[in-house]
Amino acid sequence: MTDWKARLADLRIELPDVAAPVAAYVPAVRTGNLVYTSGQLPFIDGELQLTGKVGGAVAADFAKVAARTCALNALAAIDALVGLDSVVRIVKVVGFVASAEGFTGQPGVINGASELFGEVFGDAGVHARSAVGVSELPLNAPVEVEVIAEVR
Repeated sequence: MTDWKARLADLRIELPDVAAPVAAYVPAVRTGNLVYTSGQLPFIDGELQLTGKVGGAVAADFAKVAARTCALNALAAIDALVGLDSVVRIVKVVGFVASAEGFTGQPGVINGASELFGEVFGDAGVHARSAVGVSELPLNAPVEVEVIAEVR
């Protein structure tokens, strides 16, 4: 059994509190051996880290950090539901990037989430992924990330 919480501590990463839903949904659900998170926004202490479109008001480097925050929020939702140490692997990550016209760097932005999963889970953090440019996201967030994790 792997101690992912100890790995977080080694990396000096603290899981945030679970972000409160902004509509009629729950942060995560389990079915069988899979946990699906709802789309996670870059909330820190209940506030959006930044707003706007990537490639416009938001630089791609800042959006990449925001995607990492989204991933941390997803891990918090998984931990609250089943305990982080029950994670076997990260199966899939879907990232949405609110993109200014002509911005095509969505994969680099969502690397902020993917790289975090690699740091925390090693080979078990290697996952399938989609990085999608969209015109708008809830609350004018620049990024949103959802995760599917296999659990014990």
